[in-house]
Amino acid sequence: MESKVSNMGNMNYPRTDNSAVTINNVDLKLLRVFKCVVEAGGLTSASHELNIGLAAISKQVSDLEIRLGMTLCSRGREGFELTEYGITVYQATLELFASLSTFRERLHHSRSELLGDLSLSVVDNTISDPKSPVTKAVQQLHKAAPKVNIRLQTAHLDDIEKGLTEGRFNCAIAPVYEEKSDFDYYKIYTEISCLYCGSDHSLFHNENNSITLEQLKQQKIINHTYVTHRHGNKLFAFSESNIQAVQVEAVAMLILTGHFIGYLPEHYARRYVSENKLRSLGPPELQMETPFCLIIKKGRKINQIIKLFMESLGIA
Repeated sequence: MESKVSNMGNMNYPRTDNSAVTINNVDLKLLRVFKCVVEAGGLTSASHELNIGLAAISKQVSDLEIRLGMTLCSRGREGFELTEYGITVYQATLELFASLSTFRERLHHSRSELLGDLSLSVVDNTISDPKSPVTKAVQQLHKAAPKVNIRLQTAHLDDIEKGLTEGRFNCAIAPVYEEKSDFDYYKIYTEISCLYCGSDHSLFHNENNSITLEQLKQQKIINHTYVTHRHGNKLFAFSESNIQAVQVEAVAMLILTGHFIGYLPEHYARRYVSENKLRSLGPPELQMETPFCLIIKKGRKINQIIKLFMESLGIA
Protein backbone atom coordinates (compact mmCIF):
# COMPACT_ATOMS: atom_id res chain seq x y z
CA MET A 1 0.00 0.00 0.00
CA GLU A 2 1.48 3.34 -1.03
CA SER A 3 1.78 6.13 1.49
CA LYS A 4 0.51 9.66 0.98
CA VAL A 5 4.12 10.74 0.50
CA SER A 6 5.01 8.19 -2.19
CA ASN A 7 1.86 9.03 -4.15
CA MET A 8 2.79 12.68 -4.53
CA GLY A 9 6.11 12.41 -6.43
CA ASN A 10 5.24 14.81 -9.26
CA MET A 11 2.52 16.96 -7.73
CA ASN A 12 2.68 20.67 -6.98
CA TYR A 13 2.92 21.56 -3.32
CA PRO A 14 1.54 25.05 -2.53
CA ARG A 15 3.33 27.10 0.11
CA THR A 16 2.48 30.63 1.16
CA ASP A 17 5.08 33.36 0.78
CA ASN A 18 5.19 33.77 4.55
CA SER A 19 6.13 30.15 5.20
CA ALA A 20 9.48 29.81 6.93
CA VAL A 21 11.73 26.84 6.22
CA THR A 22 13.74 25.45 9.10
CA ILE A 23 16.46 22.85 8.61
CA ASN A 24 16.83 19.84 10.89
CA ASN A 25 18.81 16.59 10.73
CA VAL A 26 16.08 14.82 8.76
CA ASP A 27 16.12 17.62 6.17
CA LEU A 28 19.89 17.33 5.83
CA LYS A 29 19.53 13.63 5.15
CA LEU A 30 16.87 14.26 2.51
CA LEU A 31 18.96 16.99 0.91
CA ARG A 32 21.97 14.64 0.72
CA VAL A 33 19.82 12.06 -1.05
CA PHE A 34 18.47 14.71 -3.44
CA LYS A 35 22.01 15.95 -4.15
CA CYS A 36 23.11 12.40 -4.95
CA VAL A 37 20.10 11.88 -7.27
CA VAL A 38 20.94 15.06 -9.21
CA GLU A 39 24.63 14.22 -9.52
CA ALA A 40 23.90 10.63 -10.51
CA GLY A 41 21.45 11.79 -13.17
CA GLY A 42 18.40 10.01 -11.79
CA LEU A 43 16.91 7.83 -9.09
CA THR A 44 18.04 4.48 -10.49
CA SER A 45 21.73 5.44 -10.66
CA ALA A 46 21.49 7.03 -7.21
CA SER A 47 19.99 3.85 -5.76
CA HIS A 48 23.09 1.92 -6.84
CA GLU A 49 25.42 4.59 -5.48
CA LEU A 50 23.65 4.87 -2.13
CA ASN A 51 22.82 1.15 -1.94
CA ILE A 52 19.20 2.03 -1.18
CA GLY A 53 16.11 0.66 -2.90
CA LEU A 54 14.56 2.71 -5.70
CA ALA A 55 11.22 2.99 -3.86
CA ALA A 56 12.97 4.30 -0.73
CA ILE A 57 14.83 6.97 -2.70
CA SER A 58 11.68 8.01 -4.53
CA LYS A 59 9.88 8.36 -1.18
CA GLN A 60 12.68 10.46 0.30
CA VAL A 61 12.64 12.82 -2.68
CA SER A 62 8.86 13.07 -2.33
CA ASP A 63 9.26 13.72 1.41
CA LEU A 64 11.63 16.58 0.62
CA GLU A 65 9.19 18.01 -1.92
CA ILE A 66 6.41 17.94 0.68
CA ARG A 67 8.73 19.41 3.30
CA LEU A 68 9.69 22.31 1.01
CA GLY A 69 6.30 22.70 -0.63
CA MET A 70 7.57 22.51 -4.21
CA THR A 71 8.07 20.01 -7.02
CA LEU A 72 11.79 19.45 -7.50
CA CYS A 73 11.92 17.07 -10.45
CA SER A 74 10.00 14.98 -12.93
CA ARG A 75 10.81 11.28 -12.80
CA GLY A 76 8.56 9.35 -15.11
CA ARG A 77 8.93 7.36 -18.29
CA GLU A 78 10.45 10.32 -20.10
CA GLY A 79 13.38 10.38 -17.71
CA PHE A 80 14.70 12.49 -14.86
CA GLU A 81 14.67 16.29 -15.14
CA LEU A 82 14.94 19.09 -12.58
CA THR A 83 12.28 21.76 -12.35
CA GLU A 84 13.24 25.40 -11.87
CA TYR A 85 12.57 24.87 -8.14
CA GLY A 86 14.80 21.79 -8.25
CA ILE A 87 17.68 23.74 -9.80
CA THR A 88 17.34 26.43 -7.10
CA VAL A 89 17.21 23.86 -4.28
CA TYR A 90 20.20 21.97 -5.71
CA GLN A 91 22.29 25.17 -5.90
CA ALA A 92 21.22 26.10 -2.37
CA THR A 93 22.09 22.58 -1.20
CA LEU A 94 25.59 22.91 -2.63
CA GLU A 95 26.00 26.21 -0.78
CA LEU A 96 24.65 24.68 2.43
CA PHE A 97 27.01 21.71 2.37
CA ALA A 98 29.92 23.96 1.38
CA SER A 99 29.15 26.06 4.46
CA LEU A 100 28.99 22.92 6.61
CA SER A 101 32.29 21.80 5.14
CA THR A 102 33.84 25.18 6.01
CA PHE A 103 32.43 24.84 9.52
CA ARG A 104 34.01 21.40 9.90
CA GLU A 105 37.33 22.66 8.53
CA ARG A 106 37.41 25.44 11.12
CA LEU A 107 36.53 23.07 13.96
CA HIS A 108 39.33 20.69 13.01
CA HIS A 109 41.90 23.35 12.08
CA SER A 110 43.53 23.15 15.49
CA ARG A 111 44.16 19.44 14.91
CA SER A 112 45.60 20.13 11.44
CA GLU A 113 43.05 17.83 9.81
CA LEU A 114 41.81 18.76 6.37
CA LEU A 115 38.16 17.76 5.91
CA GLY A 116 35.70 18.31 3.10
CA ASP A 117 35.01 17.23 -0.48
CA LEU A 118 36.79 17.32 -3.81
CA SER A 119 34.49 16.67 -6.76
CA LEU A 120 36.76 16.30 -9.79
CA SER A 121 35.87 15.59 -13.42
CA VAL A 122 38.46 14.39 -15.95
CA VAL A 123 37.93 14.08 -19.69
CA ASP A 124 37.61 10.44 -20.76
CA ASN A 125 40.32 8.28 -22.40
CA THR A 126 43.33 10.02 -20.82
CA ILE A 127 44.50 7.36 -18.35
CA SER A 128 46.96 5.97 -20.94
CA ASP A 129 48.78 9.30 -21.29
CA PRO A 130 52.06 9.14 -19.32
CA LYS A 131 52.05 12.96 -19.21
CA SER A 132 48.80 13.03 -17.25
CA PRO A 133 49.50 13.73 -13.55
CA VAL A 134 45.97 12.96 -12.37
CA THR A 135 46.58 9.58 -10.72
CA LYS A 136 49.72 10.71 -8.92
CA ALA A 137 48.09 13.98 -7.84
CA VAL A 138 45.07 12.19 -6.33
CA GLN A 139 47.47 9.78 -4.66
CA GLN A 140 49.39 12.66 -3.09
CA LEU A 141 46.20 14.44 -2.06
CA HIS A 142 44.86 11.35 -0.29
CA LYS A 143 48.19 10.79 1.43
CA ALA A 144 48.29 14.38 2.69
CA ALA A 145 44.57 14.59 3.56
CA PRO A 146 43.14 11.07 3.98
CA LYS A 147 39.81 12.32 5.38
CA VAL A 148 38.93 14.35 2.29
CA ASN A 149 36.05 12.82 0.35
CA ILE A 150 37.12 12.42 -3.29
CA ARG A 151 34.56 12.06 -6.07
CA LEU A 152 36.19 11.43 -9.47
CA GLN A 153 34.17 11.26 -12.68
CA THR A 154 35.13 11.00 -16.36
CA ALA A 155 33.05 12.94 -18.87
CA HIS A 156 33.18 14.69 -22.23
CA LEU A 157 34.07 18.36 -22.42
CA ASP A 158 30.56 19.78 -22.79
CA ASP A 159 29.35 17.93 -19.68
CA ILE A 160 32.46 19.03 -17.78
CA GLU A 161 31.83 22.70 -18.54
CA LYS A 162 28.15 22.32 -17.65
CA GLY A 163 29.02 20.55 -14.39
CA LEU A 164 31.47 23.29 -13.43
CA THR A 165 28.87 25.95 -14.17
CA GLU A 166 26.18 24.16 -12.15
CA GLY A 167 28.57 23.51 -9.25
CA ARG A 168 28.53 19.71 -9.57
CA PHE A 169 32.33 19.73 -9.95
CA ASN A 170 34.81 21.74 -7.89
CA CYS A 171 37.34 21.55 -10.70
CA ALA A 172 38.15 19.58 -13.84
CA ILE A 173 41.06 18.48 -16.00
CA ALA A 174 40.34 18.66 -19.72
CA PRO A 175 41.67 19.77 -23.12
CA VAL A 176 41.28 23.46 -23.90
CA TYR A 177 40.60 24.44 -27.52
CA GLU A 178 39.41 27.92 -26.64
CA GLU A 179 39.35 29.70 -23.30
CA LYS A 180 35.98 30.92 -22.07
CA SER A 181 35.43 33.88 -19.79
CA ASP A 182 33.41 31.73 -17.35
CA PHE A 183 36.46 29.75 -16.23
CA ASP A 184 40.02 30.07 -14.95
CA TYR A 185 42.61 27.83 -16.63
CA TYR A 186 45.86 26.43 -15.24
CA LYS A 187 47.95 24.59 -17.82
CA ILE A 188 49.26 21.17 -16.78
CA TYR A 189 50.56 19.38 -19.89
CA THR A 190 50.18 19.00 -23.68
CA GLU A 191 48.55 16.07 -25.47
CA ILE A 192 49.84 15.08 -28.93
CA SER A 193 47.42 13.70 -31.56
CA CYS A 194 48.47 12.11 -34.86
CA LEU A 195 46.72 11.09 -38.07
CA TYR A 196 46.18 7.31 -38.32
CA CYS A 197 44.92 4.63 -40.68
CA GLY A 198 44.05 0.97 -40.02
CA SER A 199 45.89 -2.12 -41.24
CA ASP A 200 43.27 -2.71 -43.97
CA HIS A 201 43.61 0.81 -45.38
CA SER A 202 45.26 1.28 -48.78
CA LEU A 203 47.94 3.59 -47.30
CA PHE A 204 48.92 1.30 -44.44
CA HIS A 205 51.92 -0.28 -46.21
CA ASN A 206 53.11 2.90 -47.95
CA GLU A 207 56.21 4.67 -46.71
CA ASN A 208 55.42 8.02 -45.16
CA ASN A 209 57.79 9.88 -47.46
CA SER A 210 55.86 8.50 -50.44
CA ILE A 211 52.48 9.75 -49.18
CA THR A 212 51.66 13.25 -50.37
CA LEU A 213 49.34 15.75 -48.75
CA GLU A 214 47.12 15.56 -51.82
CA GLN A 215 46.73 11.80 -51.28
CA LEU A 216 45.76 12.39 -47.64
CA LYS A 217 43.21 15.04 -48.62
CA GLN A 218 41.54 12.51 -50.95
CA GLN A 219 40.96 10.00 -48.13
CA LYS A 220 37.71 9.71 -46.20
CA ILE A 221 38.50 11.45 -42.92
CA ILE A 222 36.60 11.14 -39.65
CA ASN A 223 35.03 14.29 -38.28
CA HIS A 224 35.73 13.94 -34.55
CA THR A 225 33.03 16.46 -33.69
CA TYR A 226 34.26 16.81 -30.10
CA VAL A 227 37.69 18.00 -31.31
CA THR A 228 38.08 18.91 -34.96
CA HIS A 229 35.56 21.77 -35.12
CA ARG A 230 37.39 23.44 -32.22
CA HIS A 231 40.91 22.84 -33.50
CA GLY A 232 42.88 25.07 -35.83
CA ASN A 233 43.78 22.33 -38.34
CA LYS A 234 42.72 23.73 -41.75
CA LEU A 235 44.27 21.02 -43.95
CA PHE A 236 41.19 18.77 -43.96
CA ALA A 237 37.55 19.69 -44.55
CA PHE A 238 36.30 17.94 -41.40
CA SER A 239 32.90 19.62 -41.49
CA GLU A 240 32.22 18.22 -44.97
CA SER A 241 32.85 14.62 -43.91
CA ASN A 242 29.83 12.37 -43.50
CA ILE A 243 31.80 10.10 -41.15
CA GLN A 244 31.37 11.41 -37.62
CA ALA A 245 32.25 10.30 -34.10
CA VAL A 246 32.08 11.92 -30.68
CA GLN A 247 34.31 9.84 -28.39
CA VAL A 248 37.96 8.90 -28.90
CA GLU A 249 37.06 5.21 -28.75
CA ALA A 250 34.50 5.67 -31.52
CA VAL A 251 37.12 7.32 -33.72
CA ALA A 252 39.46 4.36 -33.13
CA MET A 253 36.72 1.89 -34.09
CA LEU A 254 36.11 3.70 -37.36
CA ILE A 255 39.81 3.87 -38.22
CA LEU A 256 40.18 0.14 -37.52
CA THR A 257 37.60 -0.61 -40.24
CA GLY A 258 40.26 0.28 -42.80
CA HIS A 259 37.95 2.65 -44.67
CA PHE A 260 38.82 5.95 -42.98
CA ILE A 261 41.68 8.00 -41.58
CA GLY A 262 41.41 10.12 -38.44
CA TYR A 263 43.12 11.79 -35.53
CA LEU A 264 43.76 10.00 -32.24
CA PRO A 265 45.79 10.93 -29.15
CA GLU A 266 49.23 9.38 -29.56
CA HIS A 267 49.08 7.71 -26.15
CA TYR A 268 45.69 6.13 -26.92
CA ALA A 269 46.80 4.76 -30.30
CA ARG A 270 50.11 3.37 -29.01
CA ARG A 271 48.61 0.01 -28.06
CA TYR A 272 47.10 -0.54 -31.51
CA VAL A 273 50.29 0.59 -33.23
CA SER A 274 52.28 -1.99 -31.24
CA GLU A 275 49.78 -4.65 -32.36
CA ASN A 276 50.26 -3.52 -35.98
CA LYS A 277 46.59 -2.55 -36.26
CA LEU A 278 47.21 1.19 -36.72
CA ARG A 279 49.98 3.38 -38.10
CA SER A 280 50.51 7.12 -38.17
CA LEU A 281 50.43 9.01 -41.44
CA GLY A 282 52.19 12.04 -42.82
CA PRO A 283 54.96 14.27 -41.51
CA PRO A 284 55.24 15.54 -37.92
CA GLU A 285 53.77 18.86 -39.10
CA LEU A 286 50.35 17.17 -39.22
CA GLN A 287 50.37 16.52 -35.48
CA MET A 288 47.92 18.37 -33.26
CA GLU A 289 49.03 19.74 -29.88
CA THR A 290 46.30 20.28 -27.31
CA PRO A 291 46.89 21.91 -23.90
CA PHE A 292 45.32 20.19 -20.90
CA CYS A 293 44.39 22.44 -18.00
CA LEU A 294 42.92 22.40 -14.54
CA ILE A 295 39.66 24.31 -15.00
CA ILE A 296 37.83 26.12 -12.20
CA LYS A 297 34.69 28.22 -12.45
CA LYS A 298 35.65 31.89 -12.33
CA GLY A 299 34.92 33.43 -8.96
CA ARG A 300 34.86 30.11 -7.12
CA LYS A 301 36.68 30.18 -3.80
CA ILE A 302 39.85 28.09 -3.99
CA ASN A 303 39.78 26.39 -0.60
CA GLN A 304 42.57 24.46 1.09
CA ILE A 305 41.58 21.17 -0.57
CA ILE A 306 41.73 22.62 -4.08
CA LYS A 307 44.99 24.41 -3.22
CA LEU A 308 46.50 21.13 -2.05
CA PHE A 309 45.31 19.38 -5.21
CA MET A 310 46.79 22.16 -7.36
CA GLU A 311 50.12 21.74 -5.57
CA SER A 312 49.93 17.97 -6.25
CA LEU A 313 49.45 18.78 -9.94
CA GLY A 314 52.54 20.99 -9.92
CA ILE A 315 50.57 24.24 -10.18
CA ALA A 316 52.23 27.02 -8.21
